[in-house]
Amino acid sequence: MCDCKAALACARDNLLPLARDHLLPLLKEAFNMIRGVPKEIAELKDELESIEDFINDADRRSDDVEDKKIKDMTKQLIETSFHIEDVIDDYIFLEEHQSSEPGCAAAVDLLKTTKLRLQIAYKIQNINSQIREIKETSEKDHDFDIQSSLDKASSSSATNRNASLFQNLRDAPLYMDDADAVGFDVSRDKLIDLLVEGRAHRTVVSIVGMGGLGKTTLAKKVFDNQKVVKHFDCRLWITVSRPYNKEKLLKDILQQGKCPPQSLHQMDGKLLVDEVRNYLQGKRYVVVFDDVWDSHFWNDIEFSMIDNKNGCKILITTRNEDVADACKKSSFVEVHKLEGLSEEKSLELFNKKAFHDLSGYCPENLIDISSKIVEKCNGLPLAIVVIGGILACKDRNPIEWSKFSENINADQSKEYSMIKKILGLSYHDLPCNLKSCFLYFGLYPEDSNVRSNILTRQWIAEGFVKEERGMTLEEVAEGHLIELIRRSLVRVDGITIDGRVDSCRVHDLVHAMILNKHEDLSFCKSITEDRQLPSTGMIRRLSIASSSDNLMEGIESSHVRSLLVLEPKTLLKSFVRTIPTKYRWLKVLTLSSNQHEIPHDLGSLNHLKYFWFRGNGERNSELPKSIGMLVNLETLDLRETEFKNRNMPKEICKLRKLRHFLGYRMSLIELKDGIGGMTSLQTLNEVYLYDHEDENDNRVVELIEELGKLKQLRELGLAGVRSKYMSAISSSINKMQQLEKLNISGVEYETFIDLDLNSPPPMLQHIGLYGNLKKFPEWIPKLTNLVDMKVRLTKEEGNDAMKLLQSMPNLLSLHISGGNYEDKLERLHFQVGFKNLKELSIDHFNNLSHILIDEGALSSLKKLTLYGNPQLTSLPTGIQHLQKLEVLWLADMSVELIQSIAPDKGKEHWIFKQVPFVEID
Repeated sequence: MCDCKAALACARDNLLPLARDHLLPLLKEAFNMIRGVPKEIAELKDELESIEDFINDADRRSDDVEDKKIKDMTKQLIETSFHIEDVIDDYIFLEEHQSSEPGCAAAVDLLKTTKLRLQIAYKIQNINSQIREIKETSEKDHDFDIQSSLDKASSSSATNRNASLFQNLRDAPLYMDDADAVGFDVSRDKLIDLLVEGRAHRTVVSIVGMGGLGKTTLAKKVFDNQKVVKHFDCRLWITVSRPYNKEKLLKDILQQGKCPPQSLHQMDGKLLVDEVRNYLQGKRYVVVFDDVWDSHFWNDIEFSMIDNKNGCKILITTRNEDVADACKKSSFVEVHKLEGLSEEKSLELFNKKAFHDLSGYCPENLIDISSKIVEKCNGLPLAIVVIGGILACKDRNPIEWSKFSENINADQSKEYSMIKKILGLSYHDLPCNLKSCFLYFGLYPEDSNVRSNILTRQWIAEGFVKEERGMTLEEVAEGHLIELIRRSLVRVDGITIDGRVDSCRVHDLVHAMILNKHEDLSFCKSITEDRQLPSTGMIRRLSIASSSDNLMEGIESSHVRSLLVLEPKTLLKSFVRTIPTKYRWLKVLTLSSNQHEIPHDLGSLNHLKYFWFRGNGERNSELPKSIGMLVNLETLDLRETEFKNRNMPKEICKLRKLRHFLGYRMSLIELKDGIGGMTSLQTLNEVYLYDHEDENDNRVVELIEELGKLKQLRELGLAGVRSKYMSAISSSINKMQQLEKLNISGVEYETFIDLDLNSPPPMLQHIGLYGNLKKFPEWIPKLTNLVDMKVRLTKEEGNDAMKLLQSMPNLLSLHISGGNYEDKLERLHFQVGFKNLKELSIDHFNNLSHILIDEGALSSLKKLTLYGNPQLTSLPTGIQHLQKLEVLWLADMSVELIQSIAPDKGKEHWIFKQVPFVEID
């Protein structure tokens, strides 16, 4: 015992000096480091801004001068900036989410926080050392003062940093009608004749020309021409690009058909070929294969394109004349070589783009310089519209335009050098935040049609979108997209009924330029079937469209911010499992997988702001409870995943930053005690209210009452609604004064969903009421902003509804359906009014026998759909008054009606002469 005490005393005497001389100084140093973290974080933010300005300046110069030393230093600074961003994000997360737990929990959390702060402090030290080393190396080895360059870049951009770029963009035109089709009249008419005239045998018509000439634009004009529409029974547009997959092309053909087979996803090889042949058998079809590169393409597709001696045509756009020649072995081939625009047409197109606000009129003081600029474009429509988009955003000063013109030095010896130069000028003319938004298109494969709301939410999650006074982040992001469209860098692919961008894409030459910028700026790495991951360099964003088993090698420790798995490829289970632990700085995760469920430890992704998942419903039993740990999550998109158990875990209520919560028939019963605190929510769709346990109706009502606390909601979708819930639903909606879109559907076909809104949301623009109405709501005419309405009408209130709706100033689309098998509505009367309505759909009225349209009513109508009205035996009386009608679609209508206008499928009736496109199914 004495020996033990002596040993302890000896140890104490030895350790105390050790602690005093070594440990205490270390603790003191650590304390000082932790205490200095906030100041150093602020300094890092300033350093990051300087570095980003230098990178932007170096990027601009790199297109003109290939300076290896600047390029190498830029690469080093780019990676350093990534480290700075990560450290700042970690610090912000740490400060925002310190525990407020009492007692032992607080003590444990304090130790954990202290440890993390110390780690951050050491990382800051390392970063500062890296920056010093880069600066010293640049001065010593290259005689280049990087510090002065950083200071210069920072000061030059500071004056512009606070400038607001987006004023009144909502009022700006997104595109001009036919602007990109200038000069195509002769080619268009020739191609139309080649398609609708000529031999009965299958014929391939090929449009050949270099990139940027407008092959796709021309093909689209031909494809949509009414002579072509009327001539063919079947029209299909297939985008090919590179690399293409034969089976995917065949599936695309079947999916565009009216009734694709349910087992389509399981088909391959000869079975797909046979299915396509069967689908095209007996049809007079025209199929467009856009952007074909591979001369072996025809070998892969020819046996699918059955030659039924019915005048079928195949239209191919390509840069490679060998593609057209390859078709000659088994088909008649017509080749149309597309040339550049004439000087006159080039000027016309340029003026439409650069002076769209002046209706294409060029001011006199800019006529000469405009001609010089257009001359350098060599008749290339893409070059003209891009450069017109740049100048449309600049002051109309001849001196400034002349300086701009000097930067365009066309190199006639290289086919694409000039257009690359113009694209580069357009890119460098973008503000820094728009550059990141623009480069993000490269995460999607070439020729991808990208949904605008998905894209803008990803921009927001990445931090590309900054707050502007009086605007939501979504509105600012929409402004960014509109600006890119105005500059002709992004094309509108689809628009909503009220003229907003629904989907968009970039030209393939623009996409190629973006991929080059990805390499220069380490912005993103893309993995496709023909593009594998390089072995060196940090990876900031990763886009995967490949089924390769070894694609993830070497990137597990990278600092990836966005991970997009875009196709339901077969991913290694080990890769899916590593996402939460190996990619902890992720802000955007798009995961498409038909093999795996959502990782259960998803909550490890502290920085995640955007999560989209598409999976196989049979394999996904539930959403993991760890979802509640994603405290920074802003978008949760589960629309393409149906869980076996519809119940969403109550842990979702912890996501107080969530702005968009989207799913399919989600039950939120478990959230009834907390969802009211999720006050950041703007989108909530689709909530399934039906509770299978009848005795628990009170739980549903409690949930509905909680929804009334979500005052910032812009979009709400409710499904499985019972009539007895309507009072509670009405009360909650009355409190949602920011609501713009509302969809309510009953649990059964006959459910009454009468809303009683004494204070309807004034901003409501889209309403869908999928259930029966005892009386048409009198509050609807008060909605002066309403543009789109879908409603089911019963009994005789149909004509009363028409009278209430006819004077609504902004109503553009109206879809009315019959209520049930008991409805007695026999006659619909459209009186003078509906002056701005563009689309009208009338369906499933079982007793409707007559539709009357007064002269002066529906004067702007472009599309009329009549579907499933068995007693309607004639066209609407007064349809001849609809002078702007472009599309008449009749489906599942009476034999008498069809025979009255198209006996034996003839088209002699006057309606075919008045309406360009009449479709009968």
